[in-house]
Amino acid sequence: MQIFPTQYSTLSASALKHRIADSYRLKVRSCRYLVRGVSDTYVIEAEEGKFIFKVYRDMHRSLEAIQGELELMDILQQEGARIATAVKNRAGKTVESFQAAEGTRHGVLTHFAKGKSYIDLTDAQLDVLGREMAFNHNVTANLQLQHERPVYDTDTTVMRPLKNLAVAYAEYPEDYAMLRETAEEVLMALKDFNTQAFSYGYVHFDYFPKNFFFDDNNSFTLFDFDFAGQGYLVYDLVSLYTHYTFHVVNKRITLEEAKRQLDRLVAAYRTVRPLGEDEVKAMPYLSFTFLLFYLEFHYLNYDDWSNTFFGERHLKTFAKHMRDQITMLQ
Repeated sequence: MQIFPTQYSTLSASALKHRIADSYRLKVRSCRYLVRGVSDTYVIEAEEGKFIFKVYRDMHRSLEAIQGELELMDILQQEGARIATAVKNRAGKTVESFQAAEGTRHGVLTHFAKGKSYIDLTDAQLDVLGREMAFNHNVTANLQLQHERPVYDTDTTVMRPLKNLAVAYAEYPEDYAMLRETAEEVLMALKDFNTQAFSYGYVHFDYFPKNFFFDDNNSFTLFDFDFAGQGYLVYDLVSLYTHYTFHVVNKRITLEEAKRQLDRLVAAYRTVRPLGEDEVKAMPYLSFTFLLFYLEFHYLNYDDWSNTFFGERHLKTFAKHMRDQITMLQ
């Protein structure tokens, strides 16, 4: 029987349990499907420990890009960065391949990070976070990987998203006009900064609290390098700037406290790595480009990701928040 063309399949957790046990020589107790998101994520419980198995979508990440992600992780691990490391299979490879209904899909097994995510960070955690981020940037600054990774520049974070989002905002012309006007203001503002002096290299580009854990002793572990690519290193601090703007909007924190915590994070970062004043001042404007990139991602991957939040309210609210946040924490 011929298989009907398929866009996105879901690999069976029970079948993966046996495949992983065999491929990695683990005594697997359970394999549980955790989330369908940017990639499919499974939690593996084995006698040897706990692991995460991530299955990529081919239209989102090619094998070349996955190898670039693993190359970056390997370099960081060798330099002593605190990250969740990949596990090699019995053949000595870090990528597993599966012949799924839509074609070949690739998966990677990593160690489960110790601890948990904290959406509200303590001062001690902010100090650790700033230092660890700066340590990683000391490794990734001016680095050139052998494998390809995304590049975050004006084209990929502003011009291309605006072009693609024109269709999404077709029924909301006033909101799209506001988005375009804000983008123009941001690009003009960035011209006033000496961006040529900004530190450049490989950034995580998703440095939200959901992607790093702290244990009871405030030991830090970073994971999920799915969006890691080349760009201004300050983009990782921009992730946290963006986190705090949402925190303020959702009334989880006062504006004054958000500013204080962000300042503390920057100060901790500077104890390990220099950070220019222009880089700090540019963060609100780069935050707009950061969110515009992710808004485009939400739109282009709607069919596969099944992100039910994407709709009129999301488009309108996001556009307004992106405009307001430019001055929110300045």
